[in-house]
Amino acid sequence: MSTEKIKRLRSSAEIEFVEKKSVFIGFCASIENEEQALEIIKQRKKKFADARHNVYAYILGDGTISRYSDDSEPQGTAGMPVLNAIRMSGITDVCVVVTRYFGGILLGAGGLVRAYSTSASMALEAGGIAIYEDFFEIKCSCSYSDYQRLLPTLTGFSIIIDDTSFETDIVVNFAVPEDAFTELKEKINEAFAGRILLEIVGKRQDCK
Repeated sequence: MSTEKIKRLRSSAEIEFVEKKSVFIGFCASIENEEQALEIIKQRKKKFADARHNVYAYILGDGTISRYSDDSEPQGTAGMPVLNAIRMSGITDVCVVVTRYFGGILLGAGGLVRAYSTSASMALEAGGIAIYEDFFEIKCSCSYSDYQRLLPTLTGFSIIIDDTSFETDIVVNFAVPEDAFTELKEKINEAFAGRILLEIVGKRQDCK
């Protein structure tokens, strides 16, 4: 079974890039909706209220929602290059704002495109990429003696342990990538002769 893999930003990041005395400050952050994107843009404009331009672009989901603004730069020289930088990175659910302090030297259309594209790309690179995919949330119970062998059995399957309860039996809640579930189930059945059953209790997206 193949699972959908999605690239998201690992962390927010801010960089500074200078081109012919103009200072470009690139910033990127993860978003879950347009309201969060607009709030980030608002905060950046407030923080750099004395800057000549605060250009932005953001993408949500599979790209069906995407917005950008040149913020008074010549049309097509700022917002679209930032948006294209996001698309080239493959990252989604992200907002990028590039602030420009004019240095007194005109960059020309080509210079602006390169500067804004570079600033956005540098910010995204600094933020890093986290690969998210579909996970099954699993619940299983086992005896104390089997538990000592269970943890090594889970090794190698990109397991994320969520919770472990030590009661009459030990109950382990963990997540496993969907495409690894069948192999893990077969390995546990073989190792424990059917004593440990894996119950799928939910689904989520997570990163390894």
